[in-house]
Amino acid sequence: MNRLSARLGFWSAFLVTLTFLVFTVSFVAIPLTSPVFIWKDLAGYVAYVSNNSQFFQNLARLAMLLFGSLFVILLNCIHDYASPDRRLLVRISMCFGVAFAALTGINYFIQLSAVRQSIALGELQGLEQLVQANPYSAVAAINLLGWSLFLGLASLFVAPVFSGSKLERLISILFWLNGIFCILGGVGYILNSTVLIFWTLNFGMGGAILLAAIVLCLFFKRIERQARF
Repeated sequence: MNRLSARLGFWSAFLVTLTFLVFTVSFVAIPLTSPVFIWKDLAGYVAYVSNNSQFFQNLARLAMLLFGSLFVILLNCIHDYASPDRRLLVRISMCFGVAFAALTGINYFIQLSAVRQSIALGELQGLEQLVQANPYSAVAAINLLGWSLFLGLASLFVAPVFSGSKLERLISILFWLNGIFCILGGVGYILNSTVLIFWTLNFGMGGAILLAAIVLCLFFKRIERQARF
């Protein structure tokens, strides 16, 4: 693995860690700085947005918008590391990773641009299906499809690439766990199980992908020190 790939791997893993930490801080700050919102109708959501700061909500969305692109870069760096007999697995993972980044990116960009501006201008017709806070909206389903099925499959296909050292086995375990949690979160959404979604995607997936990114920082930094130009 050349030094450029190792360096990009380190920085993408580092920025993935940073974006997830920003998201986590924002996730905690939202209920501390504004009332807990429960979707009832669009009018209630518009009133909530108009009367409460959306700083941490938008910061979390921006962080996750960046996360998708960084995850694709990270998978490409893992592809350069993988042994020839396992690069097919990483290529499949990269395809699912691109789908994940596209689907979730569409949602977060819509929230940051079209939804925010429509509410500011009072253009509310048909907005119910574009608001992520509506758990039954089209964009909410698209977003969950990305986070559950496609991130889950990307994680499951890249997990077997890592083997050998304790650090690599830990990365593999974390990707396996992340894939399982993501798939279960998708099942929870289909079954309308808020409890299953909450524990698998918020805590299970969030913890697994954050730890995997931290360990990948150490992993690529070690390779960078050993790599030749």
